[in-house]
Amino acid sequence: MQDSSRYDVVIIGGGAAGLSAAVALGRSLRTTAVIDSGSPRNAPAAGVHNFLSRDGVPPLELVASGRAEAASYGSVLIDAEAVRVEKDPAGFTVTLQDGGRLSGRRLLVTTGLSDELPDVEGLAAHWGSGVIHCPYCHGYEARGQAIGVLATGPMAMHQVQMFRQLSDDVTLFLHTGPELTDDEWELLAALSVRVVDGRVASVRGPAGALSGVQLEDGSGFPLDALVVAPRFAARSALLESLGVRISEHPMGIGYSAEVDPQGRTSVPGVWAAGNVADPVAQVMASSAAGLGAGAAINGDLIAEDAAAAVAARRAAGGESGRDGASTAGQNESIGQKSGAHS
Repeated sequence: MQDSSRYDVVIIGGGAAGLSAAVALGRSLRTTAVIDSGSPRNAPAAGVHNFLSRDGVPPLELVASGRAEAASYGSVLIDAEAVRVEKDPAGFTVTLQDGGRLSGRRLLVTTGLSDELPDVEGLAAHWGSGVIHCPYCHGYEARGQAIGVLATGPMAMHQVQMFRQLSDDVTLFLHTGPELTDDEWELLAALSVRVVDGRVASVRGPAGALSGVQLEDGSGFPLDALVVAPRFAARSALLESLGVRISEHPMGIGYSAEVDPQGRTSVPGVWAAGNVADPVAQVMASSAAGLGAGAAINGDLIAEDAAAAVAARRAAGGESGRDGASTAGQNESIGQKSGAHS
């Protein structure tokens, strides 16, 4: 009888990556549990974009649909927070915040990341609405509006150029960003981008209705949207506790788990997918990564199951090599020949 607390695969994280993996594994008849704490990164956003056939769908609606699909293939959905993961002889044991425990032969972590925002008063209240960071996620909705870019690092110039494509009204607030080079000043002038010196003290407007920013000197600037560059911090504590390698992104925008193209980490039996492994992946890319990881995990389990079957047969005294193969096909062929001559 199947142990109700033991699965082929335990997935920690129930967003696009984790649920896509669960669907793939369920369709391969793998017992799968998906643990999710219910705090998706994109919850503040009005809609998911660049997801073919689902453009604009509210994030929580997309999750609900994915959960239903995963459940339809037998995945067990557990609304809880995983607080500890330990290696055990048969795989991994996961402990939940309420003390519950479950285990799996393989572990997939799709816990995403946290956006560490610049320390500006009122900014967090507008995150995902008037305060944005990705031109592909939110840029179209801000097209033609008054857009400000808050410089906190070298990504500011890149963001200016990306959002300048979407609006003629772009202002760069130097804030705490690096000194501009002569070439950068020339580029800003050529693009007709205004530059404002001084630190931004606060974001103005009620939550969800940004109206501008105010500098430390008291001067104000009306805006419809403010672009920031958050630091992408992978929710990697559980992976790190197992010894998975974590590294800084080459663009200096945050850190994530190191994985191969199929999502394998540096620890055998542990996979990672989605933003915990790729901080710049949008929802569709995260979903694809989850699908790939699910398929890779299934393939790994198939190989293990096949090796176990061979070992069991040998232990039972079965023949090895070609002599040990089934001869059902051969017997059927012989029977057909005998029947032909009867």
